[in-house]
Amino acid sequence: MFDGDILILRGAEISALLENREAEIIDTIQSAYETHGRGASSLPRSNFLRFPGENKNRIIALPAYLGDDFQMAGIKWVSSFPGNLEQGLDRASAVMILNSTETGRPQAILEGSIISAKRTAASAALAARAIRQNRETTTAGIIGCGLINFQVVQFLLTACPAIKKLVVCDLVVSRVQHFKNSCEQRFAGLTIEVASDIAALLGSCDVVSFATTTVAPHIFDLSPCAPGTTILHISLRDLSPELILANDNVVDDIEHVCQAQTSVHLAEQLVGGRDFIRCTLADILAGNAPATKDTEGIVIFSPFGMGVLDLALGKLAYEQGRKKGMGSVVNSFLPPSWEEKKSTAHQTAG
Repeated sequence: MFDGDILILRGAEISALLENREAEIIDTIQSAYETHGRGASSLPRSNFLRFPGENKNRIIALPAYLGDDFQMAGIKWVSSFPGNLEQGLDRASAVMILNSTETGRPQAILEGSIISAKRTAASAALAARAIRQNRETTTAGIIGCGLINFQVVQFLLTACPAIKKLVVCDLVVSRVQHFKNSCEQRFAGLTIEVASDIAALLGSCDVVSFATTTVAPHIFDLSPCAPGTTILHISLRDLSPELILANDNVVDDIEHVCQAQTSVHLAEQLVGGRDFIRCTLADILAGNAPATKDTEGIVIFSPFGMGVLDLALGKLAYEQGRKKGMGSVVNSFLPPSWEEKKSTAHQTAG
């Protein structure tokens, strides 16, 4: 590739480049968290594009810069349209642009929904491993039987290999069955049980992952949870603010998660402060905070989703794509520079 060329990686290519690399992806996401935790990043607030009269559909811009060994800048433009599921389409779609940190010039355009799903799942699995440390983790609860939680299962089995059983739950029965069948086909030896309700699921799992499309809290009681349960609150709006305030809270980025009416944001509004947030995941990874406040208490991990994670995984896909000669190169995507035009004009005039 020459300066001014753009590498385009399609969804099938991104999928192939990242397939069966769960351990490497988790390590990459951990490095991104640690880099961000050291302050070697720039992470503006995510920008939400909403539509009049709509409270579910949105398109979000996540610009970011990640320094140290990454040296990458870029943006993810990701949409979430839950109604797509009724049309046989995925809820989310996304595109990423990667920019050189030396010239600012775009280098690549990547299909972003696969990167987004895998970085979300890897982040959740990393959090489960960091928070639970050496505690036994044999049963995982899945609330919301969609693509994100399917990826969460895949990464959890890498991060917490002692997991032998899933307990799954969703409002749509057909979705539960499809999820169960997909897990049985993909993960040999894993027992999958369908929960009668959420309370039954909460009472039987070491770690619970929420990945739903809810826009307002619908869980008001965590008393069925066993002591020491870890909750991966990926969808961010399932738990009531009172539950957030009553338990041990770990987040990915305090400033980011306290926005957009997340459960953590609602809790902040309720008490007028953020002291209920104990630490970030990066704090735990760096050894600056203990894994839990109380090993018998419930820990809630609420990840808003950071653009630096997309950048880290996008760079991995980009570098692997170039190494393997995958993708399509659009030559001379950028126009000639002003200096080049002057030189050409001078030569023509001469």
